[in-house]
Amino acid sequence: MHKTWFITGANRGIGLEITQAALANNDRVVATGRNLEKLEAALGQPSEQLTFAELNVQSPEQTQNAVDAALLKFGRIDVLVNNAGYGQLGHFETVSREAIDSQFATNVFGLMDVTRAVLPTMRKQRSGHIFNLSSIGGVLGFESSSIYCATKFAVEGFSESLALEVEPLGISVTIVEPGFFRTDFLDSSSVKYGEKAIDDYAEAIEKLRSQFDSYSHAQPGDPVKLAEVIVKIAGKESYPLRMVAGSDALKMSQDVLSARTDELEKWRDTSVSTDHE
Repeated sequence: MHKTWFITGANRGIGLEITQAALANNDRVVATGRNLEKLEAALGQPSEQLTFAELNVQSPEQTQNAVDAALLKFGRIDVLVNNAGYGQLGHFETVSREAIDSQFATNVFGLMDVTRAVLPTMRKQRSGHIFNLSSIGGVLGFESSSIYCATKFAVEGFSESLALEVEPLGISVTIVEPGFFRTDFLDSSSVKYGEKAIDDYAEAIEKLRSQFDSYSHAQPGDPVKLAEVIVKIAGKESYPLRMVAGSDALKMSQDVLSARTDELEKWRDTSVSTDHE
């Protein structure tokens, strides 16, 4: 049976590639984004297989309207891809409270709102697969990425716990942890930097920003291949809770797990000493 997909942030990057891969698989797709014109420019006109819905995930009203439109068009949602998001970079003290609120509103609360809107349909169906786009930044922290990593760590904890809640209802959850993929993520159309200048951080921030700028559109990950893998996983009964994407992310994940194991062993006696006698 062909599936119906609901994909956020579908007009570019990984979201666009997942949309195209699902369509190539003869599945049906509800492609959402903040700008319908950009969706049509990227994907062409709506069809029996493809429909669009305007969706800024920071708006709960738009979220519910988009899900309602999807159900009106196709009658069900089999796969949810929570892809919409962006990167708020910069050392913590340089990032305003307003910028932090906006980052969480998109990367965490928006993801939760879309999931909340789709779950009643999946519960009724007793089936569904949710893909939450995290990041290697949800596995380990990066300098000048404290706010972005905080949102992705939140996605990890939410998704792992949600998976336990919905698995008895026939609903699957997969956390996707991409490394550096060749998308617009690091260019000025997507990434944001802290606006407060602090001399103590200035040299480090300038060095890191220069590195990110030179890395933009030269990343090793192929979003087309990632999209194809996600479509394949959505069609299988066996699936991972966490899907590490990219050789760079795999190496970093292995390194952080090894380092944590070493630290646990080093401090084992101290950890055990906090128990009651």
